[in-house]
Amino acid sequence: MSYPGYPPTGYPPFPGYPPAGQESSFPPPGQYPYPSGFPPVGGGAYPPAPSSGYPGAGGYPAPGGYPAPGGYPGAPPPGGAPSYPGVPPGQGFGTPPGGAGFSGYPQPPSQSYGGSPAQVPLPGGFPGGQMPSQYPGGQAPYPSQPAAMTQGTQGTVRPAANFDAMRDAEILRKAMKGFGTDEQAIVDVVANRSNDQRQKIKAAFKTMYGKDLIKDLKSELSGNMEELILALFMPPTYYDAWSLRNAMKGAGTQERVLIEILCTRTNQEIREIVRCYQSEFGRDLEKDIRSDTSGHFERLLVSMCQGNRDENQNVNHHLAQEDAQRLYQAGEGRLGTDESCFNMILATRSFPQLKATVEAYSRVANRDLLSSVAREFSGNVESGLKTILQCALNRPAFFAERLYYSMKGAGTDDSTLVRIVVTRSEIDLVQIKQTFSQMYQKTLGTMIASDTSGDYRKLLLAIVGQ
Repeated sequence: MSYPGYPPTGYPPFPGYPPAGQESSFPPPGQYPYPSGFPPVGGGAYPPAPSSGYPGAGGYPAPGGYPAPGGYPGAPPPGGAPSYPGVPPGQGFGTPPGGAGFSGYPQPPSQSYGGSPAQVPLPGGFPGGQMPSQYPGGQAPYPSQPAAMTQGTQGTVRPAANFDAMRDAEILRKAMKGFGTDEQAIVDVVANRSNDQRQKIKAAFKTMYGKDLIKDLKSELSGNMEELILALFMPPTYYDAWSLRNAMKGAGTQERVLIEILCTRTNQEIREIVRCYQSEFGRDLEKDIRSDTSGHFERLLVSMCQGNRDENQNVNHHLAQEDAQRLYQAGEGRLGTDESCFNMILATRSFPQLKATVEAYSRVANRDLLSSVAREFSGNVESGLKTILQCALNRPAFFAERLYYSMKGAGTDDSTLVRIVVTRSEIDLVQIKQTFSQMYQKTLGTMIASDTSGDYRKLLLAIVGQ
């Protein structure tokens, strides 16, 4: 399968990618829950993709070098503005959001999917060996996702073969008994089981010992390690619902968490999250969103929590052209902005359809849609609309960027780091790792290793598959 940003043929297939044609869009829905309180990950524009003849990249006028307004609100604009895939290198769109803006959000633990981490070799450079050297801001291009990749994604965590829930429950019980805790034994079990298997271990533990495994783990662990383990033991849908609840509980709202979950999940995942939120917390998600947000941002999130986006994978190019024209007339082509037009198109069209719309827009407006969104909107609604477009262009790159900004600079936004690693571990963490090395010239594992320590680092690396 080819790299994002490259023609889908012509390069040797990457290890770890499913053969073209056998892929399935994103993770099965409902697969990853998000703990509610996490700060959303930082994301902003992406560095331009090398002009390597990516299909569709050549034909339209380059989006000239318009200065893009800064990246995400609150983020110091890092270096240059990397551009989105499919765009000839050199013209940057909005600067990537800085991670500093979000480190302050407390976040709930995130949860991951167990299974043995797949060891996928990380590409050091670009296929073909040569890496274009002129990235704005010194960053690698934001690869655009080849069609094949949209279909096939893989988690680093797979279900363990010869799984025995009772044996695992016994290992965990021994690890916590007596003085001290054998963290390594806990890491070995948890990182190498799928989320579904972890649920079975939890049930076996209660049956065998009459005790709650989660309560026992909580009493033995603390800090980031505790947050990570608890996230791994939450069923995916519950983890997402819990993260949303945490993001809106108490004073203040962690808007980035709401964006990260609601703007990136599939319809089925969103509907399951809404049901779980109601059954577990006895609350209506839409009502909570309405009372915690306002204006155009509130409308965008309410649209997202309907779980009603068109999911037909076929692209209607005529419609893409019409939508591009409408978006241009609702923003760049007039004084002021018709926000409802952006909301309608970005909330209802399928991701492949939006990708075609982004391509058509750069021909209509002679500028990138992401940079137009940055010029026309600001604050949370800007972040939300950009997140939807980034997912349409390249979902793994969106998460790779969020991970990067959770660790960049002083301090680490652990809740975001935990949440993304856990929620994507059984879905597309393999692709996120590959895209990460492509975008930042370093592996995700290296960055995690230098930003974390102790058992927390061991467990994160075991899940990431380093």
